[in-house]
Amino acid sequence: MRYIRSVAPPPTGDLSDRHSVLTTARRAAALVSALTRERPDPEEVVAVLREYGEQDPLDLTPDDLAGMRAAAVLLREVFTADDLDTAAALLNRLLREHAGPLRLTSHGGATPWHPHLDRDDDGPWGEWLLASSALALTVLVWDTQRPPGRLCAAHNCRQVFITQGAGPERRYCSRRCATRERVAAHRRRAAASE
Repeated sequence: MRYIRSVAPPPTGDLSDRHSVLTTARRAAALVSALTRERPDPEEVVAVLREYGEQDPLDLTPDDLAGMRAAAVLLREVFTADDLDTAAALLNRLLREHAGPLRLTSHGGATPWHPHLDRDDDGPWGEWLLASSALALTVLVWDTQRPPGRLCAAHNCRQVFITQGAGPERRYCSRRCATRERVAAHRRRAAASE
């Protein structure tokens, strides 16, 4: 079982930032990337949870991690969907099969009111991850009318990320991956012209 989550004030001091759709979607991407590695590192998972405002105690059991990993595998399909219709169909299936009724919670007054689709504030971590992430990704699809995320285009990078933002749609999870790919392409062109 997981503990009731409380919020560490974000740098702006606005407690509602922690529960924004975009923050929840970014947390989903970070957890999916951490949990779908061949051997997920429990400390990395806890670090991601803390980064996104989860408070101690964060004593994840092997069963908690297994449930979260199973949820992450299902969510990864949404991030790797090739088109909007596929992403929407996957989200509809996740909501139908894994979400409870929409409800508002403040975790007993410890957080701002925010929506939940998991069945209970003290439900399993995997259920929480799947339901909260599916809700956030659904809202992004609704708002942007495009898949909510993607797999990094960099060779050997398996990270997923949220594509939401200004400017052209991103292809890479980070500037580091984009730079590494540009340098590799430049070296291939230089080697080919020799």
